[in-house]
Amino acid sequence: MNIDTVRDAWTDRAGEYSPTYYAHRGPNETSERIREALTAHLDREAAVLELGCGSGRHLGHLAAHGFDDLSGVDINGDAFDVMREAYPDLAADGTFYCGAIENLVGEFGDGAFDAVYSVETLQHLHPDVDWVFEEIARITDEVLVTAEIEEPAGETEATDPDVNYVDDETPLYYRDWGDVFTSLGLVEVDAVRGDRDTARTFRVTD
Repeated sequence: MNIDTVRDAWTDRAGEYSPTYYAHRGPNETSERIREALTAHLDREAAVLELGCGSGRHLGHLAAHGFDDLSGVDINGDAFDVMREAYPDLAADGTFYCGAIENLVGEFGDGAFDAVYSVETLQHLHPDVDWVFEEIARITDEVLVTAEIEEPAGETEATDPDVNYVDDETPLYYRDWGDVFTSLGLVEVDAVRGDRDTARTFRVTD
């Protein structure tokens, strides 16, 4: 599957896994894990960026617990319309960017955000844009958190051990995020395995 097809699958996403779908589901255990990871290393004034923020359920959870410098990136323009309905205060107070991650991260300065995190988002980036992980490390000043699916769940046997498909148009690329970001100089300080994904916390070293 080529990179444009992958992007299009999320740009126009409707129904299952769409911004509306997640807005109705609201914050979950992963939201709490993200908050706990950030709280362990940062104060509430930290500048936080979510990659693949959707309609804002995880950022909304952070806002409800006192974080007030929140930003997000999402490729689906409908996400921000849904956010204005589901999380109006977040939509009004946060800073948001519509576009593909790989098209936006280069616009941010070195260490632009105290914390950067993703929830089941980086796993959908096409292998042709693996270079973006170095950019993510570059814009992170203190803490990076990834909550991503790293291997097939249960006893499912994939024909390709490195990729699976959520549906016919939505690939999920398995990567070891510990290896990805420690190879870029970050230090992994925590890893929590959930039913679906693994939440890893990294610190930036001087």
